[in-house]
Amino acid sequence: MVDVEGRQVRVSHLEKVMYPSTGTTKAEVMNYLVRVAPALLAQLADRPVTRIRWPDGMGGEKFFEKNVPRGAPDWVRRQTIRAAPGSDDEGAELVLPFVDDLAGLVWCANQGSLELHTPQWTVGPRGGVRRPDRLVVDLDPGAPAGLDECAQVAHLVADRLREDGLPESVPVTSGSKGMQLYAKLPGTRSVMEVRQYARDLAYAVAAAHPTLVVAVMKKDVRGGKVLIDWSQNHPAKTTITPYSLRGRDLPRVAAPRWWDEVGPGLQQLGPDEVADRLEADGDPFG
Repeated sequence: MVDVEGRQVRVSHLEKVMYPSTGTTKAEVMNYLVRVAPALLAQLADRPVTRIRWPDGMGGEKFFEKNVPRGAPDWVRRQTIRAAPGSDDEGAELVLPFVDDLAGLVWCANQGSLELHTPQWTVGPRGGVRRPDRLVVDLDPGAPAGLDECAQVAHLVADRLREDGLPESVPVTSGSKGMQLYAKLPGTRSVMEVRQYARDLAYAVAAAHPTLVVAVMKKDVRGGKVLIDWSQNHPAKTTITPYSLRGRDLPRVAAPRWWDEVGPGLQQLGPDEVADRLEADGDPFG
């Protein structure tokens, strides 16, 4: 057991290699989380956390975990929520965890929970599901398109959001091959209204830029284009949380970016780069 800000957290096998390609250990994963904790916790606040776990590190088996696992510390906040329509477990009562503090991040890391995913809605202090406070679009390039093309599309989407009265959007390189774009919402629209708006936005941008953008999932129309995936605004969907690590061969992060760097040559970032940038330049989410 270690004391983390007054909470007792069981940690083990800190020398375990979580990313064999770089030799990154569990201890180094925890160190990254300590460095970015305030920014990451702000993104996790009041959102149930779905974890993708690699107990034996990359190359080992992985599994998704929504519910609070058996043996979780008593201090891990949890809430019983009925699964949203359209989910695999629609109608079931889920006991979902929330990560409120550094101890929670260390607990996740000790379990091999490299990826932390969250919905676009939050939960109130009495357990009620609130209306979405953010919109997200996922930009997924189809080869040979890549991150340069995603950067172009990110600016097109941001322009459209500004026209629609949503000026505060933040681009995030996904830590995989694409990007996400987040826009703050006032929390006045239902989740299905937000989903419909995201769909309309995606189709409008695709219609205006048909050689660069597509808004349908069919793989046979995506080659060389960027898919604007609007579906992650569905109440049953979650998205990789900004500042979360990714479970990939190389340790990469869902990294919030400044708009002036979103252009040709944009690259995915690793944990040390993200932590250094955060300490030097602040958080693009504010």
